[in-house]
Amino acid sequence: MDTEAQHTERDRSSETEERSRSARISGPGRSRWSWRRTGVLGGVCVLFLLLLSHFVLQPFLIPSRSMEPTLQVGDRILVNKLAYRFGDQPRRGDVVVFDGTGSFLQEVPEENPVTGLLHGTAAALGLAEPAETDFVKRVVGVGGDRVVCCDANGRLTVNGTPVEEWYVQLGDAPSKVPFDIVVPQGTLWVMGDHRSQSSDSRDHLGQPGGGVVPVEQVIGRADWIGWPFGRWSGVPETGAFEGVPAPAAGGHG
Repeated sequence: MDTEAQHTERDRSSETEERSRSARISGPGRSRWSWRRTGVLGGVCVLFLLLLSHFVLQPFLIPSRSMEPTLQVGDRILVNKLAYRFGDQPRRGDVVVFDGTGSFLQEVPEENPVTGLLHGTAAALGLAEPAETDFVKRVVGVGGDRVVCCDANGRLTVNGTPVEEWYVQLGDAPSKVPFDIVVPQGTLWVMGDHRSQSSDSRDHLGQPGGGVVPVEQVIGRADWIGWPFGRWSGVPETGAFEGVPAPAAGGHG
């Protein structure tokens, strides 16, 4: 008997059986399970990101030039939703994101519920522009402050103290619209850094709410620029308001 030929036959038979078993294991059923598992894992990841965005840290896409040079069109900032959650209050100089309903917008734009849900989800992940009711501005005055523009040297003053606004877009005046306002308690006076391109508290002085934003409408503080990678950094803090005194009794500085 040719034992070598017999062994060769067995080897070939084993290889064929192994290939057949591998084909069964990696067949259509396993492929479907793999896709299903990938889909479930993807859904869990999206749910986690949505919860993180809702309660802790929300990406926010900058859609306009109103905060240049600090924030540029296309920047994705990370909004710290815990910044004012435990009793801390917005301070002068903070860059905040807020819901402008009732202050900057008197009527909420109507939209299709399904479209609104999809857009809201994409916006919460920083993949789409924010809702039309959301704004990003810099806090210039807090409750009780007297904010005036401009003094004899063309500077904005808070409680009688001139503020050197180095963060304002080069070439912009502090404001071409004169104003003199005492900020009501529990509200904020906010302005964009690119004053000639920003619709802010100045533009809503004659409307209900007087242009100020209730503190409870603040969504969070813009702390970081997360995208693009070339601009990855913290949002610069400013010492421009360090010399501003607390408002006098009655809110007049």
